[in-house]
Amino acid sequence: MTADVVVVGSGPNGLAAAVTMARAGLAVEVFEAAEEIGGGLRSKALFRADVVHDVCSAVHPMAAASPFFREFDLVARGVELLRPEISYAHPLEGGRAALAFHSLARTCERLGPDGRRWEALMRPLLDRSRGVVDLMLSGRPNPAADPLVALLLAGRILRHGSPLATRQFAGEEAAALLSGVAAHVVGAMPTPASAAVALLLGHLAHGSGWPLPRGGSGRIAEVLAADLAAHGGRIHPGQRVTDLRRFAGVRAVLLDVGAREFLTIGQELVPAGYRRMLRALRNGPGAAKVDYLVSGPIPWAEPLVGRAGTVHLGGIQREVFRQETAVARGRHGDTPFVLVVDPCAVDPGRAAPDGQRPVWAYAHVPNGDPTDPVELVTARIEHYAPGFRDTVVARRGVSAAALESYNPNYVGGDIASGAVTVKQSLLRPGPRWDPYRTPMRGVYLCSAAAAPGPGVHGMSGYLAARSALRREFGIRSAPPLGPAE
Repeated sequence: MTADVVVVGSGPNGLAAAVTMARAGLAVEVFEAAEEIGGGLRSKALFRADVVHDVCSAVHPMAAASPFFREFDLVARGVELLRPEISYAHPLEGGRAALAFHSLARTCERLGPDGRRWEALMRPLLDRSRGVVDLMLSGRPNPAADPLVALLLAGRILRHGSPLATRQFAGEEAAALLSGVAAHVVGAMPTPASAAVALLLGHLAHGSGWPLPRGGSGRIAEVLAADLAAHGGRIHPGQRVTDLRRFAGVRAVLLDVGAREFLTIGQELVPAGYRRMLRALRNGPGAAKVDYLVSGPIPWAEPLVGRAGTVHLGGIQREVFRQETAVARGRHGDTPFVLVVDPCAVDPGRAAPDGQRPVWAYAHVPNGDPTDPVELVTARIEHYAPGFRDTVVARRGVSAAALESYNPNYVGGDIASGAVTVKQSLLRPGPRWDPYRTPMRGVYLCSAAAAPGPGVHGMSGYLAARSALRREFGIRSAPPLGPAE
């Protein structure tokens, strides 16, 4: 094989790694098991040809904020990141809803006495947002980090990642609003890990936002693939890699795969100690997906919810904590935490001429749960949006167990490629100074199973590529990533 670099997997991290290597002047080949590239960025028509659905991720706070995407500059490449007026909403009983406007001031106005507490929580993080993002996505201890940022985060993580979390707000709205963001950890709550997720995503809701790419998430994969092609790289879809020995002689192989798939591909080449470390990486709860084709906007009891980019259905704070902790322990519940996105609320062009439109929803369920989630998720939306059932034209459910069949990296439906715990966040995939380099010569792990973990940020791929450039090619300076380069 004549390639300098092989990347296995074309998810956001695999494409970020490939782009970085190709920008350094290396010959790059990408192998993707599926017929479509993009991994968690795939978009496709499911029920009718003129309505596009996001197959995995739909909303992308990190695409506007991560160091990789800041330099790559999606907007300059023609990707419109549509920032909703209301980043996320959290309906409550009685037709009420907590709303996180992009405007911090408007958010605080609606929170009453808790407005000042919300301002005190978020404003210092917003003032140092770039430092917060860079620290949390650095992938390893960062001596150059702003010590004030670390201090700000430490105090807030202590308060909101412990039983003290239940005492931080006087009313239900603010507490529910933050717990809904924290639930993106997909694990037990409250914990330091859930608090860190809440602080990162929560402050971005009032900063660079929680945008949706116009036309669907696939637009991000398209421009990454286009940049790779412009620098001589090639992608081979529909080619699943089952044996690393296929790439003998290639100087660097970067694997955008989960820990279990890594062991499958590596086979007996993986040293025993590294094999034990990957096997010890614990999977988190599963996600069960439902795609809907509906005849019109979701009829939320609180109409303002319909202007939000993301909606969290979980009830008040103690209900979110109880349900998410139960799921993390493998127990079912009749009121799962559900995330809902109506893309047309932000991107009206996603609707068909007759008004039919996509709706995207995920429920958090125990790992490996085989239950079809359609009825469970539909009931949760109907509870806060009476009449929703009557708008449904078509629907498709994918259980947590089936999600693994769609993508073998999602073991048991774990879309995070490993539970997001304190230990597995700081030492991901294990206790190694360079989390990307493996004991196998020239082989690197560049997926969400490595630091900094899940999310469409490209940082695991970018940082793995930087490590491989230094060690395998003696290239210490990062190549420029901007569109003008």
